[in-house]
Amino acid sequence: MELLSYIFWNPDDTLLRIGSFGIRYYSLCWLAGLAGAYFMVKWLYRDQQIKESLFEPLFLYCFVSILVGARLGHCLFYDPAYYLSSWDHFVEMLIPMRHLADGSWKFTGYEGLASHGGTLGLIIGLWLYCRNLKMNIWTVLDNIAIATPITACFIRLGNLMNSEIIGKVTDVPWAFIFTKVDQYPRHPGQLYEAIAYALFFFVGWFLYKKAKTRVGTGLFFGLCLTLIFTFRFFVEFTKDIQVDFEAGMPLDMGQLLSIPFVILGVACMKGGKWMGRLGAKQ
Repeated sequence: MELLSYIFWNPDDTLLRIGSFGIRYYSLCWLAGLAGAYFMVKWLYRDQQIKESLFEPLFLYCFVSILVGARLGHCLFYDPAYYLSSWDHFVEMLIPMRHLADGSWKFTGYEGLASHGGTLGLIIGLWLYCRNLKMNIWTVLDNIAIATPITACFIRLGNLMNSEIIGKVTDVPWAFIFTKVDQYPRHPGQLYEAIAYALFFFVGWFLYKKAKTRVGTGLFFGLCLTLIFTFRFFVEFTKDIQVDFEAGMPLDMGQLLSIPFVILGVACMKGGKWMGRLGAKQ
């Protein structure tokens, strides 16, 4: 393989350091993704003439539920043998610190977040939001779904900056050599996902402009789940395994966890079409 034809990828994962404190690109990508979704949903609420007072608590519900869900998803789906092996490790699952061998604690941030857990956490958080504020859950889910691919896109860009969730070794001309990992050209799976999620946002936005009245039927929520997790299922074939126990499995954990979300997405889309026809007859 001719290494000169590939992209050598070795960025500093930290944008700015102040003493021992650093601002990492991954954190900034998370914030950018959440901010993009925040302003998108705010615009949607205004466009649909939903009271601004109902929007204000939404960000807190989403932020907390995504973070908690993504963290628990990573720990319980991908590394339960570690996090459930002792009380100290269990505590590490809940706080952004790691217990060192000398007995001290080190701030690490939340190293390890799973998108499937984040999605499940978000759904639970939105259910609580709708219950407490007396909102139509399908209206909220559809609006969040239109904006969600923005966040997903930026999160994968953060993974790219961290040189994590790397792809399998390949000889495609656009392969990346993640020099922090090894010297082999690999699929930039993070970039594949980021580009796909950006496209999915424009698909949802185009559909919203054409069929705004379908918000509240579950159609947009179902479309978002179906597009993202169908793509996630197939892009996993280009990725290297994330944890050792996936070796030898016919489908990796990411694929297994994607299947229920695809089924849920298709069911919601079918329900959305049925409700749309029902509304047209009335």
